[in-house]
Amino acid sequence: MQYKRADRVSALIKHETSQIIIRELQDPDIGFVTITKVKMSRDLRFAKIYYSVLGGKDQQEKATAALSRSLKFIRGELGHRLNLRYVPEIRFYYDDSIEYADHIDKLLKKLH
Repeated sequence: MQYKRADRVSALIKHETSQIIIRELQDPDIGFVTITKVKMSRDLRFAKIYYSVLGGKDQQEKATAALSRSLKFIRGELGHRLNLRYVPEIRFYYDDSIEYADHIDKLLKKLH
């Protein structure tokens, strides 16, 4: 199977963004954020970065605010780390698929 360049770049952005959040960000509100996936536009100009947070709704709101504050810093660091002609515009989106899967699992257990 042949991968598109956008798939390779999204995997690289996922890895590097995770490393930046773990090692570089000094914001205590960031909490335990995990980058779950990255979707790139075909022209590699835009990246949607999906994340999940360990904790409740309050921790999710704090992490969302911290990521918004750190957006320019993260994009700048990606520019230094990636060997791309153009650093994509990035946006963070909360990924609730883990919570949804947990909810479905609980419902299935109730049925049995």
